[in-house]
Amino acid sequence: MATAISCDDSVDHYATALRAHGYCIVPRLQPAGTVAALDADLRGALDKALFCRGDFYGERTKRIGSLLTRSPHAAAFVQHALVLGIVERILAPWCDTIQLNLTQAIAIHPGAPRQFPHRDQDMWASAKGEVEYLVNVMWPFTPYTEDNGATLLYPDSHGARALEEATPSACFAAELDPGDALLFLGSTLHGAGANRSNAVRRGMIVSYCLGWLKPYENQWLAYPPAVARSFPPELAGLVGYRQHRPNLGNYEGQCPSILLQDRLPERLGAIDALRPDQAAMAADYRARVARDEGS
Repeated sequence: MATAISCDDSVDHYATALRAHGYCIVPRLQPAGTVAALDADLRGALDKALFCRGDFYGERTKRIGSLLTRSPHAAAFVQHALVLGIVERILAPWCDTIQLNLTQAIAIHPGAPRQFPHRDQDMWASAKGEVEYLVNVMWPFTPYTEDNGATLLYPDSHGARALEEATPSACFAAELDPGDALLFLGSTLHGAGANRSNAVRRGMIVSYCLGWLKPYENQWLAYPPAVARSFPPELAGLVGYRQHRPNLGNYEGQCPSILLQDRLPERLGAIDALRPDQAAMAADYRARVARDEGS
C-alpha cells in the first residue's frame, strides 16, 4: 500500500523544486468541477472585456481582475493550503507576512503573438539576485498547449541568473490541464506563447508577494472595507487588512482590520505591532531607562 504524503512533505518537495529550477508544476491540485465552476462565473465578464492595449499586455488578449468579487469559487484557489505553504516557505526569509499581489483572469485569443520574455520582479526597482519578491501561480481553465499559447518558461533563469545580461535560449511550453497549477518565481524569465490555434486559451494567475511591497493590483480598491467585511479573517488579511510588523500598513496606528468591524470606535489610539525581537528590545530599553532615572 502506498504511503500517504503529508501536506508538509508536499510543501517541502515543491518548494525545493521551485528554488532549484525557478518553477514547479503541481498536477491535479483542484477538482475539474471546481475549475469549471470558476471559469463559468468569469466567462461572461471575460468575454465582454476589451482587448488590452500595448505590446506587454497583448492586443489579442483580454484580462480582468478583482476575481474575489466576481466568483465565490476564487477564494478556494487564492487560499489553497498547499499553495500558501509553498509561497510562505519561499518568501518568509524576507517578510513578516505575505500578501495577495493580484488575481487576474486571462484570455489569449487566436492570433495572439508570443509575449516578450520578462521577469515579474522588475515591477519593483530594487536589488535583484538574492531576494525573491513574489511567487506566481497559473491555473488553467482550458488545456494549455504549445499550440494555443501555453506559458513559456526559461528553466534556471531565476535568482542570481536574473542579473545576467544575455537572454537564455532554452525555453519550453508549460502544458497544463485544468486543475493543474504552475508555480514560478518572480525572478524566473517567462512569457505567454503565441496562440496558433482556433480556440481561446483561458486561465487565471494568482500572485503573492512580500507583505511590505506595493502590490500590482491595488487590493484596497479591489476589495474596499464594505467588500472585505464579508471575507473570512484570513482572506481579509491576505488582501491587506493586517499590519506587516513593525507597524507597517496601519490605520490610525492600529491594524486596518479594525475597518471591517460593524462600528468603528469614535477614537483610536496607536498600538505597537512589533516583531517579538523588537518588542523585547523596546521593553529592555524602557527598563534600563527606568533604572537609570531611578538611581
